[in-house]
Amino acid sequence: MINKEGQSALHSGLLRIVFILAVCMLCLPIRAQEIFTLEKCKELALKNNTQVLNSRLALEAADQLKKEAFTKYFPSVNAVGLGFKTTKPMMSIDMDLSATMQPIMEGLSPAMGWMMEQGAPLDPSVFNIESQKIEMLEKGILGVVTVTQPVFAGGQIITGNRLAKLGVEVAELQKTMSEDELLLTVEQYFWQIIALEEKVRTIAEAENLLNRAYMDVKNAVEAGVINRNDLLKVELKQNELESNKLKVNNGLQLMKMVLAQFVGVPPEKFEINKPFIGQPSEGLDTGTPVEGFGADFPSPLQVRTDHRSALPQRTEYQLLDKSIEAGKMQVKMKIGENLPTAAVGVGWNYMNFDKGGQIPIKSDFGMFFGTVSVPITNWWGGSHAIKRQKLQIKIAENDKRNAEEMILIQMQQLWNELEEAYTQMQLAQRSIATALENVRLNDDYYHAGTGLLTDLLDAQNSLQLARDQYTEAATGYRMKLSKYLQATGQ
Repeated sequence: MINKEGQSALHSGLLRIVFILAVCMLCLPIRAQEIFTLEKCKELALKNNTQVLNSRLALEAADQLKKEAFTKYFPSVNAVGLGFKTTKPMMSIDMDLSATMQPIMEGLSPAMGWMMEQGAPLDPSVFNIESQKIEMLEKGILGVVTVTQPVFAGGQIITGNRLAKLGVEVAELQKTMSEDELLLTVEQYFWQIIALEEKVRTIAEAENLLNRAYMDVKNAVEAGVINRNDLLKVELKQNELESNKLKVNNGLQLMKMVLAQFVGVPPEKFEINKPFIGQPSEGLDTGTPVEGFGADFPSPLQVRTDHRSALPQRTEYQLLDKSIEAGKMQVKMKIGENLPTAAVGVGWNYMNFDKGGQIPIKSDFGMFFGTVSVPITNWWGGSHAIKRQKLQIKIAENDKRNAEEMILIQMQQLWNELEEAYTQMQLAQRSIATALENVRLNDDYYHAGTGLLTDLLDAQNSLQLARDQYTEAATGYRMKLSKYLQATGQ
């Protein structure tokens, strides 16, 4: 048996152990979710998105092409080496000199006879001239090095460099367009998450109102003041709200996974920063402006710009200008292809054939040369190619005029949608204040015994709808605002 003092000591020891364990648990590192702002999401998307990465690689490839075109200004150096060994000589010549040498030998015969009588060691057979066979080019090596500098190429080199430079500018614009589209997509996803977050909050507020109504009705049923039918009505509303809550939470979880994948962050570590969207609260009078409303949601007039003057800021518009410019350069290239070309150069040659053979050939020498090429037969077809390219320029100019009109229409449409969204947001804001007052009155009437439960439940449902409408209007306005700013080059 443990006495009271022992029990007290044991209890005190257990308390110390629990306290130490609690402190140790608090000291352990907590793996919290990182909070991502809209700007942070955009920054990560630009860093990790495949489409943007590919556009940057395309820009780098265009820059390499520009550098490649620049090398055409410099001389070209070529070296050729050749070594060969044939199964038999490539050239074989039979030479018969007897007819040519016979008169000479007849004239020398008396002198040669006298020299032989005097004891000179001469062999008469050496002077027998017979036919001989000479074989050549059985083996050998050949080396040629040339340096050629183009003097005139019909302007193709200069125009080619300008086209390559234009290609870099086009790649930069395409990269900008990809980035703009990406940023707009990120913002759309971000505000969709905010809308779902706000709906979750609205459902939580509706749950609190229903729970309070449920307790009131339950107490009234237990007191015998009302029948159980009113309690069932509240329970049905609670079940309906729970079903909507499940759908919204599932949609929110899925949308967070989508945005997390888009910016390259694991979903379990992803949580966004929730900006204030000016949701009215209880006690707000109808028509009272929401604090922070103007700061977070600038009015359309604050971002309005002249649409025609904004045209040059659009990336698509700039690409159309580049297309026309490229077409004009292509005409110059086609003209250059049908003009004469001239070049000068120097070279060095080395040859060594049939070394150790009957007639070895070994030589090395330098040379200076010039070339002129005139594409005579290309003039006929080339003239049609030039005309075809000029027609392409007219097509590009027509496309530009049509695109101008379509872009202006798009800007005006986005402006109209922006004004409508702003008005809807203001109306929804006022509707919340009205719905709040309606809930307060019906709650007072119900508790005073002069109102119906159905009226109170309808008022609470109207408040939830008004809050959802404001959330959709506010986030919808923010998305419309982003589209308008991008469309006007802001």
